[in-house]
Amino acid sequence: MKRTWWKEAVVYQVYWRSFYDTDGDGFGDLEGVIAKLDYIKKLGVDVIWLNPVYESPDLDNGYDISDYQSIMKKAGAMKTWERLLDEAHQRGLNLIMDLVVNHTSDQHSWFLESRSSKDNPKRDWYIWKDPINGGKPNNWRSYFTPSVWEWDEPTGQYYMHSFAVQQPDLNWENKEVREAIYSMMRFWLDKGIDGFRMDVINLLAKQKGFPNAEHPEKIDYLGNNPGIHEYLQEMNEKVLSHYDVITVGEIPFVTPEDGLKYVGEDRHELNTLFHFQVADDMPSWDMLRYKAIQETWYEGLHGKGWNSQFLNNHDHTRQVTRYGNDKEYRRESAKLLATMLHTLPGMPYIFQGEEIGMTGVKFSSIDDYQDIAMKNKYEEETQKGREPSEVLAELQPLSRDNSRTPMQWDAGANGGFTSGEPWIAVNPNHTKINVEEALKDPDSVFYFYQKLISLRKEHDVMVYGDYHDHSKGDPHIYAYTRSLGDVTWLILLNHSNEPNTVSLPDTLSISGKKLILGNYQDIQQLTALQPHEARIYQL
Repeated sequence: MKRTWWKEAVVYQVYWRSFYDTDGDGFGDLEGVIAKLDYIKKLGVDVIWLNPVYESPDLDNGYDISDYQSIMKKAGAMKTWERLLDEAHQRGLNLIMDLVVNHTSDQHSWFLESRSSKDNPKRDWYIWKDPINGGKPNNWRSYFTPSVWEWDEPTGQYYMHSFAVQQPDLNWENKEVREAIYSMMRFWLDKGIDGFRMDVINLLAKQKGFPNAEHPEKIDYLGNNPGIHEYLQEMNEKVLSHYDVITVGEIPFVTPEDGLKYVGEDRHELNTLFHFQVADDMPSWDMLRYKAIQETWYEGLHGKGWNSQFLNNHDHTRQVTRYGNDKEYRRESAKLLATMLHTLPGMPYIFQGEEIGMTGVKFSSIDDYQDIAMKNKYEEETQKGREPSEVLAELQPLSRDNSRTPMQWDAGANGGFTSGEPWIAVNPNHTKINVEEALKDPDSVFYFYQKLISLRKEHDVMVYGDYHDHSKGDPHIYAYTRSLGDVTWLILLNHSNEPNTVSLPDTLSISGKKLILGNYQDIQQLTALQPHEARIYQL
């Protein structure tokens, strides 16, 4: 495969509203990101993915955009954003922005015009439908509500929203819509950004005729529909191909076969993608399933397209809580998960706080949660007569707020995040888990991440090496090799609370081989791994 700068990169996701607050209003801001750029640089990453900072009513934490070319006041001002870009570039850091173009806010001027009358020139910029038999146009669910359709009394039609009622879907069949989006993309690219992370980009094309779904609860019919690849190829031709940037598509409901259509190097669409066969479809750790997912995606993309590796982000519970052991082996399992993500094929993503082993949180009341998807689901279920405490307990583990609590900088008030009242409560364990403590401890999770990232920069085998799983059928041990030319690395992981023995063929003997990195100070037995132990050998 062709070698490129972005394939060799490690991305750090900054969920800015929870990162660092400089003005005491309880929300992180762009000045806060600037203030912590040296910290990000110290970690060793190459790219910052900045969650949406555009003007927004902020109903869905910035993913409801009312002006694509202005900065949200909570975040700062355009001059501050420009300084952030400049300061990042001065440090050798690239900056990618969120591209949210499946939908806008209902406060966007485009939608205000569209809903003003049926004959408005922008009426067809969104998806409007007449009632069918006096009811909704079809039985589709949205991600956040029981229906994708919202009635508009003044004009006597429904509009479509794949997410919240306040997030109407754009009509990508309309050429004027596409051209307006392309113009907006050029606005940011011409300012010097280094790419886009594209929010639910596979939802742009809708099913022709809007038929009823046989299983409306699955909502997979919202994505990967005919026409999507033509839209992305047009976007690439008219915009992306003219810039040396990285594009990563957030693409739910996708298989490796379909994923290759988005990122195949001969397709001229996107560079890489997030799929959700792990994060959305594996609620708790399942080693055998995880290995199978890695195998199929490697086979599907190898030599043709590029994958991403992640276990958590702003939409998914922190990985050490969901997939590790944050009670007995927090530090060890945080390092094991990091080892796995940084040595598997694809681009590693680090979500802020992951590098210090931050954990998920469990608030005692629904009132303490801000996640609109969770709150809507809570209301829907309790209105059915279900016990509120039962519904809360059911929704807590996968609430998006698990990953959105403020970054824990120190043991002081509010974890050093803000001098004001934080927009969402800080995890109480910030007194023990925080950046200040991590930077003082040479054995911390932070420095382990730093070593992994440094190894990636020094050894091409971590990026371009062939992958082979040598532990199929083992529910706890994950043993795989990465090979490039005459260099072979062996990665051994014991994803278990118990010691486990590794069985390897003679050709992979580790006796006398160089241990490149491990998460335990002392190796007790050569072929027996301690709980949540991770090792990297050069064979």
